[in-house]
Amino acid sequence: MGTREKDSLAFLLNSGARLLNSAFERRISEAGLGLTPGEARALLTVAVIDGSKQADIAARLGIEPMTICAYLDKLQSLNLIERQQDPQDRRSKRIVLTKTSADMLEAVGHEIDQLVLQATQGLNEEEVALFRSFLQTLRNNLQPEQQGQNG
Repeated sequence: MGTREKDSLAFLLNSGARLLNSAFERRISEAGLGLTPGEARALLTVAVIDGSKQADIAARLGIEPMTICAYLDKLQSLNLIERQQDPQDRRSKRIVLTKTSADMLEAVGHEIDQLVLQATQGLNEEEVALFRSFLQTLRNNLQPEQQGQNG
């Protein structure tokens, strides 16, 4: 692979995402929180889309429904989430955070904050804000494609 390909936007984004993912997994595994990286991601996703169905959480994470089921079982056993009856569909459950999840969310958030500090070393606040804006635009530009594939 030539220098040009190694410096392409697609290559750099993919490489950066892979490195961030590996660092996140390592941090969560070593933090002694009692959660796997997958369970931590599931908990964070529930926090973002609290009250969603299990299938929606799985789709957001890009994982199989059976995988999310195992993660949610573990989170429920730790009293971090609960499954509540969907008032509009008795066959369905909504996944909601419990009050006791706040401490765990804070601990996972701390690990993410430390990871972001490490990843953005050498950038000032303005550069980080600009980078965030670029990533949000990229995500917004690609989301319709992703939704078309999933829905």
